[in-house]
Amino acid sequence: MNILLIGSGGRENAFARQISISKHCKKLFIAPGNPGTAEYGENIAISSTDFSSIKSFVLQEQIDMVIVGPEAPLVEGIFDYFQIDAALKDIPVIGPSQLGAMLEGSKAYSKAFMIRHKIPTAGYREFTNENLQEGLDYIATQIPPIVLKADGLAAGKGVLICSTIQEAQNDFQEMLGGKFGDAGSKVVIEEFMIGLEFSVFVLSDGKNYKILPVAKDYKRIGEGDAGLNTGGMGAVSPPPFVTGSIMEKVEREVIIPTILGLQKDNIVYKGFIYIGLMNTLGNIPKVVEYNCRMGDPETQAVLPRIESDFLELMQHTANETLNQAELKISDKAAVTVILASGGYPEDFEKGFEITGIESVKDALVFHAGTKLKDNQLVSNGGRVLAVTALDKDWLKALEKSNEAAATIQYKGKYYRKDIGFDLK
Repeated sequence: MNILLIGSGGRENAFARQISISKHCKKLFIAPGNPGTAEYGENIAISSTDFSSIKSFVLQEQIDMVIVGPEAPLVEGIFDYFQIDAALKDIPVIGPSQLGAMLEGSKAYSKAFMIRHKIPTAGYREFTNENLQEGLDYIATQIPPIVLKADGLAAGKGVLICSTIQEAQNDFQEMLGGKFGDAGSKVVIEEFMIGLEFSVFVLSDGKNYKILPVAKDYKRIGEGDAGLNTGGMGAVSPPPFVTGSIMEKVEREVIIPTILGLQKDNIVYKGFIYIGLMNTLGNIPKVVEYNCRMGDPETQAVLPRIESDFLELMQHTANETLNQAELKISDKAAVTVILASGGYPEDFEKGFEITGIESVKDALVFHAGTKLKDNQLVSNGGRVLAVTALDKDWLKALEKSNEAAATIQYKGKYYRKDIGFDLK
C-alpha cells in the first residue's frame, strides 16, 4: 500500500515508525513531516490543511490510504472533502468526519454530546460576550478552583484552572476579549474535578471499536506538576492505578455510550477517539474531554506498545471490520519524556544545534520541533524531541528515558525528570 500520513509532530513521527514496519507498507509519504519522519518515509512539502494540493498528490502517487495525525485538518473537514469528491471518495481516510471532529473542535458541542448520551462528566455552563455579565455572576457563585475552557482549538493551552473567583473573572474576560483568538469567542465554565487523570484511546470503524493502550500525560511545565500548562511534557503507559475494574467501568459507562451516541447522531467516525478521563473519588471515571485524534505525547508511549500490524488495523477500520482484527499489546511499560526549549510554553528561542541523538541506546527518539539547517539538525519549536523507552515496569522505563534525555544536547534544553512522580 502507498500511504500518505498527514502531520509534522512527534505524534506523526511515532505513526511513521509504526506504519513503516507493517508488511503492507509499500511506500510512505508524510505531509509535511519533519526530520524524524524522514527516517521512515518521504516528506512532502504540503501543509496539512492544503486539501487541493493533497488531492493532487494523492492522485499523482496513487495513494491507497490517508492517515490523519493532527486535529486541524479533521476539524476543517478533510474526511468530508474526500467523500464528496468523485476522484477521491474510494480512498479511505482514517479520521472522523467534520461533525465527528467537533467533539474536539468545540468544547460546548462536546459537553452537549456527553449530556445527551448520559456520559459522566463535570457540570458546566457556556458563555459568550453577549452574556458576559451573566458569566461573571455565575463565576461569583462557584467554589474555587474554577475551570475555564476556550470552546475552540487552542493548541492544547485553552484550559485555565483558577484558584480564586477574582482570577477566574479576570481570565474569563480576557478569554472572551481574544486571549486565545477565535477559539475563546465562547467559554465553557466547568466544575473542578478531584482525582487522577488518564487517557483512553479508542480506534473505531463507526460500528466496532478496539481499546488501545491506556496512558497518563503530564501537562504542567514544572516538576511536581507546577507552573503553566503545556502541550504535554511526558507520558506513562500504562498508568498502574488504572485497574481492570476501572477500565470495565470506562468501557461500560463511557466508551460504549460514546460509540452508540455517534451512531444515534448519524456521525460518521472512522478513526481515533481520545478520551481524557478523571478517576474521581470512589473510583468513578468522568470524561474531561474528547479529542478526535491520538494525543501528543501519549502517542509516543502508546504506539510502541502495539505489536499488531498497524496497517492491518487501519484497513479493518476503513472496511468496518474491526471486530475481526487482532490487537496485541506488549506487557512492557513505556515512558515518554519531552525535551523542550528553554522558556516554553512562553517565549522561547530556537535554531540551536542538536547533538547526541545518535548516541542514544535502548530508547526511541521522536522529533517534534526540529528542522535541518545547512544539513545540521536544530531546534524549531517549544517541544523539540520525545524520548520513549520500554521496560518491564514504568520506573525502569523512566530511568532509561531520562538517561537518553541527558545524552541529547542543545542550548536551553529543558525536561522534567519526574514524569510519573504521582504513581509511586
